Amino acid sequence: MSDVNRRELLKQAAAVAAATSIAGLDARAAAQQAPAPAGPPPVERFFPGFTRTQVQTSGAMINVVKGGQGPPLLLLHGAPQTHITWRLVAPMFAKTNTIIAPDLRGYGDSSKPADTADHVNYSKRNMALDMVEVMKQLGFDRFPVVGQDRGGRVGHRLALDHPDAVTSLAVLDIVPTHYHYTHVRTEFAQAYFHWFNYLRPGPKDPAHYEPDTAWTASPEAQLLAQAVAQKERLPMMNEAQREYYRTTSDPANIHAMCEDYRAAASVDLSYDETDIRNGKKIACPVLALWSTRGPIGRLFDVMAIWKNYAKGPVTGKGLDGGHYLQEDLPNEVFGEISAFLRT
Repeated sequence: MSDVNRRELLKQAAAVAAATSIAGLDARAAAQQAPAPAGPPPVERFFPGFTRTQVQTSGAMINVVKGGQGPPLLLLHGAPQTHITWRLVAPMFAKTNTIIAPDLRGYGDSSKPADTADHVNYSKRNMALDMVEVMKQLGFDRFPVVGQDRGGRVGHRLALDHPDAVTSLAVLDIVPTHYHYTHVRTEFAQAYFHWFNYLRPGPKDPAHYEPDTAWTASPEAQLLAQAVAQKERLPMMNEAQREYYRTTSDPANIHAMCEDYRAAASVDLSYDETDIRNGKKIACPVLALWSTRGPIGRLFDVMAIWKNYAKGPVTGKGLDGGHYLQEDLPNEVFGEISAFLRT
């Protein structure tokens, strides 16, 4: 199983939950057959020389790893990941920068704020505010931001809402959320079906989270149902995959992630539309890196799109890796971002 295919891990995790239902097992039986994942591993396992801390913001408790020395650099992960997605590049950056790699609210070991009808607690505005408050408490008022996947969307909102704080923005394998939802084509829906799947209303009982019903009839769920019923182990995973599974198998994490997507298609869009009406764009320099193998590079003119959302300089290029470029091509990502930060 590929180390970089996090979405497949999420699918597997959700299928495991669905499989317990298919097999006719109640929660107690399922817990006996599939022990709960252990707590977070020692930070040294993935980030030698770093420290872990929790920072209380005005809206959440944010789990953070920090290390290195020099000017700050904020690294933001995507979905359904955590800060450990940066484990390959953070040590390289730490030679010249103080690295701050948090779990976004709702993800990993950060807290999961309560749902609201308008999903505002998972808006990118509130996620961005978390990051400003984290950085300020750690002693940094101005800093560059690197965000991949959902982290890039938080970075985009950070640059818009806090232009005095964000000195530069690097986004990995995304185009703006607003562009996605206002330019829906069949190819986009096929490649990003989860963007629509996760928008379904959340369940009243968090123990039976969405989007498990999407996978109950899948071949994967049927096989896993048999494995659960027969008390078999899940397929072997490497260390990083086990850590991802620890969080992606948690119903609270998956529910929070769905709230993140619901916010993106509702309250976040309203913020974007207000900014567009007011002519508000990203003021700092932007670097866009994208996968030439995936739908971003295949379906979109990435540079042209980002230039429409920024008034500062925009540079970028496609890289021959998968969606999780920082895991697939860590040396190339480090080189491109380092050069960008020096300009």
